[in-house]
Amino acid sequence: LVSAMNRVQLLGRVGQDPIMRQVEGKNPVTIFSLATNEMWRTGDSEVGQGGEIWHPSLLLLCNLGDVSQKTTWHRISVFRPGLRDVTYQYVRKGSRIFVEGKIDYGEYTDKNNVRRQATTIIA
Repeated sequence: LVSAMNRVQLLGRVGQDPIMRQVEGKNPVTIFSLATNEMWRTGDSEVGQGGEIWHPSLLLLCNLGDVSQKTTWHRISVFRPGLRDVTYQYVRKGSRIFVEGKIDYGEYTDKNNVRRQATTIIA
């Protein structure tokens, strides 16, 4: 019996070439950003009322009225040795990829000694 689940699936485009980082005494990690897009029709059927989300190819074929789009950027971290290395070697800016992982919420202190929050997808 599953009492809780932390799982996310994303399909999007890579924002920059992955980088590999290693903190002293820890395993390396490959990090990159991923952009996901949502598109919906505004007006008669707002998202939340009708909940309609439109695929971009359909927008070219139909006269839907006003179309809104939202891009969300996600920070992806890959720790597993095989996947981490393949990601670093083959994934490039603009690649369309599917990512599955879990959401991690963390805090850190920036170089100006300000506490910040960060959301990361651990793939």
